[in-house]
Amino acid sequence: MERLLAIMKRLRDPATGCEWDVAQSFESIAPYTIEEAHEVADAIARGDMAELKDELGDLLLQVVFHAQIAEDTGHFTFADVVTAISDKMERRHPHIFGDTAEGGHHLWEQIKAEERRAKAAGGTLDGVALGLPALMRAEKLQKRAARVGFDWPDPSGSRAKIDEELQEIAEAGPDTLEEEFGDLLFAVVNWARHHSVDAEAALRAGNRKFERRFRAMEAEGGEGFAALDLDAKEALWQRVKHRDG
Repeated sequence: MERLLAIMKRLRDPATGCEWDVAQSFESIAPYTIEEAHEVADAIARGDMAELKDELGDLLLQVVFHAQIAEDTGHFTFADVVTAISDKMERRHPHIFGDTAEGGHHLWEQIKAEERRAKAAGGTLDGVALGLPALMRAEKLQKRAARVGFDWPDPSGSRAKIDEELQEIAEAGPDTLEEEFGDLLFAVVNWARHHSVDAEAALRAGNRKFERRFRAMEAEGGEGFAALDLDAKEALWQRVKHRDG
């Protein structure tokens, strides 16, 4: 860890460092941080442990990079980051590090809610990060709203909302079509949540399935695949789908 911190400090040195690294800011690095987190998730999904090791290193570098920028601008240091997360983990696990026998996810959520209230007298939805993937953020917003009783009592309500949104899309004009599709996707996330399905994970799995089947279909079609008509491509798709299970 000391070696990595020293490398980043040298890269960020205004006189002798790397011109690109010196020029970066929190804002310019943030997209890379998000990208590296997704690459970690991808390595896990593929079960590639060698790749996971590398991707975790890339993600750790992002933390070190942000911390060095913060130190350069006088905000905090990497040590402060480590102290803050260590304090938080101990605070949120009093049944492990404290003097109470109570524990589990319920207590974790209770402590998180108390921490949010202590930070500011904000609204229920405060703190849901804007940079999250849209499906994930939709689920988090819905969970926050559910905590204060704004939620369907069962999946039937969210399912009916999907039908309502489909009808609104059918009736929408060009100026409102994007908005209505957004409402539909939000409703689908809500329905998935009521079935304890992670919409983000479900869509990632759906993407992987489509990619796997399309690549197999393309390979089976050979060099002339692109020239096949839609019926021929559909026949290949069905064949691959049946084989894929």
